[in-house]
Amino acid sequence: MKTSSRKHAEARLRESLQRQTRVLGSKQLWSERINRAGRRNRNLGIDITWITDRIGLGGGIWTAANMAEVARAGITHIIDMQVEFDDTPLAEIHGIQVLWNPTDDDFQPKSPNLFQRGVDFAQEALGDENARVFIHCAAGVHRAAMMTLALLCSQGWQLEDAMQTISSRRPVVDFAEVYVNSVEQFLQQQVRAGD
Repeated sequence: MKTSSRKHAEARLRESLQRQTRVLGSKQLWSERINRAGRRNRNLGIDITWITDRIGLGGGIWTAANMAEVARAGITHIIDMQVEFDDTPLAEIHGIQVLWNPTDDDFQPKSPNLFQRGVDFAQEALGDENARVFIHCAAGVHRAAMMTLALLCSQGWQLEDAMQTISSRRPVVDFAEVYVNSVEQFLQQQVRAGD
């Protein structure tokens, strides 16, 4: 029994290390792409990938200058998934509404309430045809991707189609199994609530 538990724990650790290695490689690749693009376009300061014409996904904003660029991009609403930094003070002067929905990128299951807050905020925003929503975390690899996935699926997208669209537009995204499972549980809860 102990040998079986130990082997299982070792397998989970190996899987976690492999995932972290993939993430670090993705972050480095994305950083290199941003740096190359920045050398071509000195105005690049924010990391946004448009998944639809009104829903963007990306990395942290961090500075007032970057927030000004977010405003110039026509973004009216932000879902900030990072624990590291609350965008609200930077966004206020631009009239951008922020939902700070902080979550750790800890590869642990996420509560359906986390997704519900984001989906409700985004759906209300997108009720205005001129609104544009930017969903971000620190690097735009895990937390913002799972929130974007939850939003698209809440709008009627099939899970696999939404994942494929997000990944094809933003290749750095890594859909960790635990996060996809969390989104699926949220969607199942939505279906039960609608019955």
